[in-house]
Amino acid sequence: MTSSAIISKVWSFCNTLRDDGVSYGDYLEQLTYLLFLKMADEYSKPPYNRKLTIPDQYKWDSLTEKRGAELELHYSVLLRELAQQKGVLGQIFTKSQNKIQDPAKLYKLIDMIDRENWIMMGTDVKGDIYEGLLEKNAEDTKSGAGQYFTPRALIAAMVACIRPEPNKTIADPACGTGGFFLAAYDFIADSANYTLDKEQKEFLKYQTFFGNEIVASTRRLALMNLFLHNIGDIDSDNNISPADALISQSKDTYDYVLANPPFGKKSSQTFTNEEGEQEKEDLTYNRQDFFATTSNKQLNFIQHIRTMLKTTGMAAVVLPDNVLFEGGAGELVRKKLLETTDLHTILRLPTGIFYANGVKANVVFFDAKPSAKEPWTKEIWYYDYRTNIHHTLKKNPLKLSDLQDFIDCYQASNRHKRVETFHPESNPDGRWRKYSYDEIIARDKTSLDITWLKDKSLADLDNLPDPDELALDILENLEAGLENFRSIIKQLQ
Repeated sequence: MTSSAIISKVWSFCNTLRDDGVSYGDYLEQLTYLLFLKMADEYSKPPYNRKLTIPDQYKWDSLTEKRGAELELHYSVLLRELAQQKGVLGQIFTKSQNKIQDPAKLYKLIDMIDRENWIMMGTDVKGDIYEGLLEKNAEDTKSGAGQYFTPRALIAAMVACIRPEPNKTIADPACGTGGFFLAAYDFIADSANYTLDKEQKEFLKYQTFFGNEIVASTRRLALMNLFLHNIGDIDSDNNISPADALISQSKDTYDYVLANPPFGKKSSQTFTNEEGEQEKEDLTYNRQDFFATTSNKQLNFIQHIRTMLKTTGMAAVVLPDNVLFEGGAGELVRKKLLETTDLHTILRLPTGIFYANGVKANVVFFDAKPSAKEPWTKEIWYYDYRTNIHHTLKKNPLKLSDLQDFIDCYQASNRHKRVETFHPESNPDGRWRKYSYDEIIARDKTSLDITWLKDKSLADLDNLPDPDELALDILENLEAGLENFRSIIKQLQ
């Protein structure tokens, strides 16, 4: 069967199950369990002949031999038992449940997977299937999976600017489904960028990527996503920890950190009070290596990421607007970042590109530096890809080509060659502009939230965007405002 036919078959079966109320997320999970078992079965046979830790009674053949109610019961028991196993096996099946209640359709899914040799299938085919389903799951607002999915075009642009090198380590303290790892892997493995020898290929596969993901279902998807893209192995230790990255200082430091920490200002934990009611309590991480003690999740992540870097390390992090202008702990963290790192670039992002509504975000690029008396940041270059830019998830989604001008302006090979496109007289609409450290530090609260372009939609009534774009802009702004009000109310309670 051709690769396009396989992709079409997997997608069409997903649509069949949706008629039974099985969501994209549920389908993804069942596909993950079954694909893992099928590929483990393929590895156990010639020419691989691997001895894997799956108990005989729960191997792939145990599923293909059964039908009807017997299959449904066996599958449920299999999921429960494999969740108790050690290593990657137990991590893939953690908290697993059967979401396909029709035994006939469960058997059809098993049969569809059984007909293909997945190990021999191209990595790009397997990757396209899985990444496509992850994106569809993110689009499903009911699942809430959008908060774990960063637009792949944005990730690709960030990687193109950082230009990760072979034999260096890459970390993400909130890795979601592994999007940053996949893009970095593709960049390093691309023969147009590097020619890798055998040792470099081994390092890329097993020793390059390190992450944290505390949500069990999301971490499962990340593990399978990496595995299908040829990162790691079915019987090797994985480098994605279920631990909360913010609890303690990282034991290791890394060459690169690429991340989109979860949106939402507060970290919290749920507990049962004396009356038996559920309550939430803000989490404040008391870390000696942090500049400020705060319950603001994003400020904690940016502080943690700084500690994760080697002294020659580089970071690119997606952060919401409030991190750039918020007072108190926010101001202290910004000042310290400017002093202790070279915070050299900020990309202002438009609304309408994230699955979480009402998000106004930026990509902040900074390089770690050793201790010094003088601030390391000398100037910050801004690229405003927000003002007068309109994107929607379906009609006008963000593409890599949309960010190509920013990538060109960034000058990854030599940042000293950067040239402003903004000029107050000859080009006031230029999107690429720099500000000195002295200009930044003189701003109220050391705010990094800077814009200089005029919003043309407000000035030119004859060239208003389409009504649907206007409505989406209004909705985005309202939701962003509501989110800010909610956070204020929580702080007052």
